[in-house]
Amino acid sequence: MAIEVGTEAPDFELKDNHGRTVSLAGFRGEKNVVLLFYPFAFTGVCTGELCALRDELPTFVNDDTQLLAVSNDSIHTLRVFAEQEGLEYPLLSDFWPHGETSRAYGVFDEEKGCAVRGTFIIDKEGVVRWTVVNGLPDARDLNDYVKALDAL
Repeated sequence: MAIEVGTEAPDFELKDNHGRTVSLAGFRGEKNVVLLFYPFAFTGVCTGELCALRDELPTFVNDDTQLLAVSNDSIHTLRVFAEQEGLEYPLLSDFWPHGETSRAYGVFDEEKGCAVRGTFIIDKEGVVRWTVVNGLPDARDLNDYVKALDAL
């Protein structure tokens, strides 16, 4: 079960598609975070969602907000995926220990071995202020993210 609104977001340290370590704590007091979990790079729905975010990037990466996208792929896979799709925001690898961060947020599907489509908007104090979790085949609506960010 996914963590709930009003809960302190679990901290994490994950490698991005360039091998740099990114932590949630690094944004505390500085930026709101849109934390997006997705099953796998190079799949149809995931590619569509991440490219839609790319196309609206100033809404999700700016002085006040940082987008972080997390999958259970390796950093090498994520690097090629980001280059191929022109994704200029951090793609974080929850590859090893496999799914540890996805489990902490309650969005890891043990049977399939990957994260489901969970999104968490975390405020500057590190508290979850909005969340949505969709099944593997169900894309999320970016307009919902925008409304939730506007409400902060």
